Parts: sequence; structure tokens; C-alpha cells
Amino acid sequence: MRRPGDFLGRRGHRQLRHLSSRMWGLAGRLSVAIFVLFFCTILTFSSMKGNRTAIRSEIKLDELWGTAASAGWRPSSAPRSDWLPPPTESNGYLRVRCNGGLNQQRTAICNAVLAARIMNATLVLPELDTNSFWHDESGFRGVYDVEHFIKSLRYDVRIVESIPEIHERGKTKKMKAFQLRPPRDAPPSWYTTVALEKMKEHGAIYLTPFSHRLAEEIDNPEYQRLRCRVNYHALRFKPHIMKLSNAIVSKLRAQGHFMAIHLRFEMDMLAFAGCLDIFTPQEQKILKKYREENFAKKELVYNERRAIGKCPLTPEEVGLILRAMGFDNSTRIYLAAGELFGGERFMKPFRAMFPHLENHNTVGPAEEIADNTRGLVGAAVDYMVCLLADIFMPTYDGPSNFANNLMGHRLYYGFRTTIQPNRKALAPIFIDREKGRTAGFEEAIRKVMSNTIFGGAHERVRPESFYTNSWPECFCQTSPRNPADKCPPENVLEVLNSRLQVEESEDSESENPSNSTGTAE
Repeated sequence: MRRPGDFLGRRGHRQLRHLSSRMWGLAGRLSVAIFVLFFCTILTFSSMKGNRTAIRSEIKLDELWGTAASAGWRPSSAPRSDWLPPPTESNGYLRVRCNGGLNQQRTAICNAVLAARIMNATLVLPELDTNSFWHDESGFRGVYDVEHFIKSLRYDVRIVESIPEIHERGKTKKMKAFQLRPPRDAPPSWYTTVALEKMKEHGAIYLTPFSHRLAEEIDNPEYQRLRCRVNYHALRFKPHIMKLSNAIVSKLRAQGHFMAIHLRFEMDMLAFAGCLDIFTPQEQKILKKYREENFAKKELVYNERRAIGKCPLTPEEVGLILRAMGFDNSTRIYLAAGELFGGERFMKPFRAMFPHLENHNTVGPAEEIADNTRGLVGAAVDYMVCLLADIFMPTYDGPSNFANNLMGHRLYYGFRTTIQPNRKALAPIFIDREKGRTAGFEEAIRKVMSNTIFGGAHERVRPESFYTNSWPECFCQTSPRNPADKCPPENVLEVLNSRLQVEESEDSESENPSNSTGTAE
């Protein structure tokens, strides 16, 4: 007799188990599908929410016209440890010849002062290579306030205007400096060995060329702070340059805020970057010739360079970035630039978007401008106007000493706003636009620009230069978490001055022992 349920038979039981298995499998797959759908929905919602937030609150123009958040930091390049004044007896005289443009020379001057300190040398007023690059004879004295330079650094190095003459056997002759070519980015040890040995042997050395001849990253905060004292305090332009620069700034600011743009769309930079394809065949020929004559031979493919952001922004691209950020056609813009390559056809789209464009030739008295803006002096005026502008925007920060140094100076000058476009991130957006894919163009620009630091304090990461970002060495906090970041006493310069006077007094007494004897009697 069959038990209850046996009426299905063996075949029936097998079919039932098979059906049950299929149903469990279907249920499992359905559960997985529901989970994946739910997960994707959450991701999509989060992404949409994030994008909406970025596009809605990414850039606030009112904040950009002010200074960036300081996070409690302030500039300070005063010594914070036992910084002794320069000894009365030095190891010899150091001459340097600074080559390149205004800001490359500025960097070289900072390095020269530091090199003199490292070697305990007396620095001869640096020579500026003005003739070959600028075709003028301004020199250091024609651009910088020499008396202020020497006085500002009296706690750090001894500076003279020329190598003194030697008096021997009734004859007077000039000391001859031994010429040396320093290695590029030489470490301090090169100066304390090779250079110092020659200085002691000959009494004076002449380092030429002197551009990027001392390593930027030196593991000594006091040495780095000395560079900042030179760059941001001792190197002051001559009074007539400061007066003209302030007059231009006052005129620009009379109608409200203004921004300064360093438009690096010039022949040398375009040739260096290898960005030729947007120009006519004749213009390409000029750029290729310039590249062959001035730069190392290297095969550069325009499309590849453009795709990774190696090309300077065109004037039109600069305008599109500003417009996407929310700046309108009433914005006043000061252009710091040499002769733009390609002429007015490249400026026309930019001018249509932002008609209020000025430069040092269009602001101020024509006669005064013409007489004072040639060569190095013209570059100095541009530098000061860009430094004092409410917003500064460099369009190419590669090997551009002007832009890099200004970003560092504006950071030190109180975290003044800098708009630094990420060309690598922007390149595919502009390339899509050129191909007709314009949907979401401005939103994409804003998303990239919202990630800009805008001039606030941030960690220096290579290849960023010390002259672009001297934080944290040349900054301090009044209420620091780290004791090393504590601001030095406000009277630190008075302390140094007193110490220097004591040293000089002791030296004077040792040189004139009869004075002390007479006093004792």
C-alpha cells in the first residue's frame, strides 16, 4: 500500500523538486537585480546632487574680489632662530650676472644674496643682463632702489656697489674676479666647497650666467626666509616706477574692482610649447624658425600637446572661462602682455566679451607712459599693477617666471585672489566645443574652475616653485598648533639691529685699542 503522497510517484517528485529549484533560482536572480537597481539609483541621485551643488555654489564672485581665506596665517619672513649678523671679515667678494627677463633676474638676485650668506661673502651689487634681452642699459640701479636694498639686508649680508680697488706699492688696480659657471640648481655644498675655494684663492669670484644656479628646495627654513626677505622686502622698485604704477592702479580702481591678466599668447611661448596648428602657414614658419633658433630640437605634436594642456590659452578661451565663471562685460581688465602673436584676429572675440581692456600704454599720461615703460621698467610697471590688482589671472604658468613670481608675491601680500586655470582639465572641454559638442559647456568650465585654490595657503608640491608658494616657511600663525609655526616677536628687527650695533662696536674697539686705554686713564 502506498503512503499518503506517494500517488505522485517518483517522476512527480522529481518534477516538483525541479520546479522548486527553478523558482528559488528565479527569486535569487530577481533579488540581485533589485539590489543592483537600488544601488545604481542611489549612485545616480548622489551624483546628480553633487553636480547640482557644485554648479550652484561653486564660485562666488563677491568673495573673489576680496582676499582668499588665510586660515589664521600671515606673512612673516623674519628670522625665528639665532640668526647672527654677517661677520666683519668676509671670505671675499661675490659678483653675479643675472640673465633673462625681469622675474628670472629677480629670482637670481634672491639666490645671489643667499649664496653670499652661505659663503660668508661680500655681495657686489648684482648685474642685470639688460642689453641682450631688453636692449636697454637700465641695470640694477635703473630699476631697483639700491639704498633700500642694501639697508634692508644689513642683518643678513654685506653688500657693496663695486669691488674695491687694491693699493700695492704705490699703485692702484682693480681686483680681478675669477670667473666660474655654476651648475644648474647647485646645492649649497657646491658654494661652500668649489666656489669658496676659488674665492679664497683669488679674493673675488664672478658667477655667470646666474639664473637657477642655486637649488630651490633647501632643508633650512632660515635660508628660505632670507629669500623671502630679499624678494618681498628688499627688492623695491625705484620711486618713479612705484609712482607710475600706483597712478595706473588708482585710475583703474576709480570705477571699482579690476583684474589683471597675464596673457602669455606670445611668439616665444607659443614656439616653446609647439602650439602651431591654429596659425597660418606663414605664421607657422615664423614660429618654427624661432623654435629652431632658441630651443632644443624636439618633435612636438600639436594635438597631443593640446590634449594635455600644454598650449597657452587663447584670448578667446580666457574670455570663455571668465564668462562661464560669471564675470560680465562690465568687468575692467588690465592686460600685462608683450606683443600678442597673430594680431587682432585673436583678440577680437575676447574684446567682444570684455570690452573694458587696458594696458600700460592706454592708462595715464601718454608722455609719461612712453618715457617710463620701455624694457625692464615697462615689465616692472606691469608687475606692480598685477601685484596690486584685486584679481590676477595667469594664462600660462609653465616656464613663465612673471606669472609664477607674481602668484608667490600675491600669496605673501595677504592671500590675494589668483585665478589659475587648470589647462589639462579644460582642454577636452574646449576640444569638444570646437567639434560642435557644446551641451553643458559652461557648466563643465565652472566645475573645473570651482576646484581652483584662488590664492589660499596650500602645501607646495613639485613641480610648484618655492617662488610661487613660499608657504609655510615664510608664514606664521599667532595661535599655532605646531610651535614651529609661531610668529616671531614683533620687535625681532630691533633685536637684530641692537645685536648688529654691538658687533660693530666690538669690532671698532678691537681695531682701535688705544681708545680704550685712553679712556681707562
